[in-house]
Amino acid sequence: MSGGGTPTLFDATKFEDGKAPDALRTIGEVASALGIRQHVLRYWEEQFPLLRPLKRSGGRRYYRPADVPLVETIDRLVHREGYTLRGARLVLEGRDATGEAGPAAPDAAGGPADASQDAPATMATDDNLVARMRAIRDRLAAALDA
Repeated sequence: MSGGGTPTLFDATKFEDGKAPDALRTIGEVASALGIRQHVLRYWEEQFPLLRPLKRSGGRRYYRPADVPLVETIDRLVHREGYTLRGARLVLEGRDATGEAGPAAPDAAGGPADASQDAPATMATDDNLVARMRAIRDRLAAALDA
């Protein structure tokens, strides 16, 4: 998802299970396809209000196609870009550390940094990232309401 362009809603090529691209996936299938352990996904469900897979009887989790890009984004923010869980949650919600709407980028501690310290080119990149994250959030919210 990093780099130019808008991320696709769902990349079915990660799953080689013969299911349709719009099929629900179990937590095991998502964990295996993305290389994330199941207990990490369950913990992220507690930490990120946007991540809410369907739960059937017995507590069995089923991830929608729209949940997969969100999991990938959380993984990228936390494990590759150095955000704390709180910082990543705020980015996904489109807020900064104070709870105000605005761009958020990680500082050395993994929280949002003051964008005024960045060079203009970096600020434009951060604004683009925030706009893309907001678009993802809006699509996920619309999918959950459907």
